[in-house]
Amino acid sequence: MPKELHRKAAEAGILGVAFPAEHGGGGGDMLTSMLVTEELILAGASSGLCAALFTHGIATPHILAAGDRRQIERWVLPTLRGELIGSLAVSEPDAGSDVARISTRAVRQGDRYVLNGAKTFITSGCRADFVTVAARTGGEGYQGISLLVVERGMPGFSVSKELEKMGWWCSDTAELAFQDVEVPAENLVGEEGSGFLQLMKHFQGERLGLAVHAYAIAARCLQLTIEYAAERQTFGRPLTSRQVIRHKLAEMARRADVARTYALRVAERQLAGEDVVKEVAMAKNQAIEACDFVVDQAVQVHGGAGYLRGEVERHYRDARILGIGGGSSEIMNEIIAARLGLDPSRPQN
Repeated sequence: MPKELHRKAAEAGILGVAFPAEHGGGGGDMLTSMLVTEELILAGASSGLCAALFTHGIATPHILAAGDRRQIERWVLPTLRGELIGSLAVSEPDAGSDVARISTRAVRQGDRYVLNGAKTFITSGCRADFVTVAARTGGEGYQGISLLVVERGMPGFSVSKELEKMGWWCSDTAELAFQDVEVPAENLVGEEGSGFLQLMKHFQGERLGLAVHAYAIAARCLQLTIEYAAERQTFGRPLTSRQVIRHKLAEMARRADVARTYALRVAERQLAGEDVVKEVAMAKNQAIEACDFVVDQAVQVHGGAGYLRGEVERHYRDARILGIGGGSSEIMNEIIAARLGLDPSRPQN
């Protein structure tokens, strides 16, 4: 995806739409960002395009929240102007959803950290000008994790592999390698040892963002399928004249709309300051379940045309990552179960 598209999005006012106006953003909030993503996908954009264009939505909030003016001016402001591309690096070959087990290590040596390790499945990792990296600066467990900003060109930092994916083709995904990378201590985001809590705080926004991808893909595929079914003739009649097709479309519409309504309501509650960790997990899984059903039915109703390369086929491929990224559907269910008091470490009555 050309870097120029980031600049055009900034000029259009959508790149930083949910960021504070005093930091070069549009002054909106999470709902504003969700609606922008929804409208892009409804207009035919790839979910992968949104992932690539808005990767800064997971790369920069930690920097902004930490409040270091130098860091904000160096990385956040140019990113919102479309001049820089940021990425977030958490997942490792042996640690995905279990963030507390990451092994990439940063050792403090005077006024810098020496970083060693590897990251994988990193969105925009190939194109990123800077990467917000989760690294172990202390002991084992979540309390030993910190966030460091690593910049392109630092000796020892490299993209070890560009990963080829089923979907999200316009969103590059990389394996990153860090070999004795000397990172200035001033690139530490927030306090040392606070990285895990920073990540958990912003995971909710990422998960709701993926829920938007899911219900928007569902809504777009519904729209395309209704249009196709109205035009496609079988035995002298349009597909929409067949009850079985009408009922498929009705079921697709119901699931897509319920997923959207619930996700937006959960976002409103989060913005109001409520604890909605369980509900965010439910919203993500609900939207993904709806999306999986709708894209499958969309391909089915399109028949052979749905199996050919095209927009419906692309959405079918793009949708598959949504139940994996940002915490898998199984992890979401574990969160829901824990919030229901179903802790496996405690005896159940």
